[in-house]
Amino acid sequence: MKKDTNKPNASSRKEITHTRIVETAARAIRRSGYDGTGVADIMKEAGLTHGGFYAHFASRDAMLAEAADHAGEETIAIAKRIFAEVPGDQGLQALMQVYLSNEHMANIETGCSFAALGSEMPRQAPEVRKASTCRIKEMIALIKSRLSGQQANKDEKALVMLSTMVGTLLLARAVEDPELSETFRQAALKHYDAK
Repeated sequence: MKKDTNKPNASSRKEITHTRIVETAARAIRRSGYDGTGVADIMKEAGLTHGGFYAHFASRDAMLAEAADHAGEETIAIAKRIFAEVPGDQGLQALMQVYLSNEHMANIETGCSFAALGSEMPRQAPEVRKASTCRIKEMIALIKSRLSGQQANKDEKALVMLSTMVGTLLLARAVEDPELSETFRQAALKHYDAK
C-alpha cells in the first residue's frame, strides 16, 4: 500500500497546532495584556480544548514566553521588510512613518509588542522577560545597522530611536484625546525628519 505523502503525520500536526496556539497567544497578549490572557481563552480562540494545552507547554509562562518571542519576531519582520524596500537612511524614516502610522496605532493586536506590553514586563516571569529582551536587542541591532557614524554614536542613536518610537506609540494609544495622540506622533516624526 502506498503511503499518502500529502497527509501530515502526528508530529507535523502537533507542530502546526503548537504554532497556531503561539500565534493566537501573541495576538491575545498584545490585545489584552499578559494578565488579561488566560489559557482557556487562548485555546478556545485557537479552536482547541483547554485540556490539550499541556501537550504543548509545560506552563502558562512557557506559552507566554513563546508568544512574546513570536510577537517580537513579527515586529522585527516588518522592520526588515521596510529596510529591504527603502534604501539607506531613508529606511529609518520609513520605519518611523509605518511605526507611528494610524494603521499601527489602531491595530494593537498585530502591532509592536514592545509598545503593547512594555509597561507590563517588569511583573512577568524571567522566561517571558528574557524572550522580550532578546527581541528588543535584535531590534536595536537592526536599527543600528542602518545608522551612519561612529560605533558609540550608533549605539546611542539606536537606543534613542527605539525608545522614541515605543514611547510615542504607548502614549499616543494611552490618551483618549485623538488630537493629542496625533500630536505625539507628529512631533516624533518631525523631530526625526529634521535630522
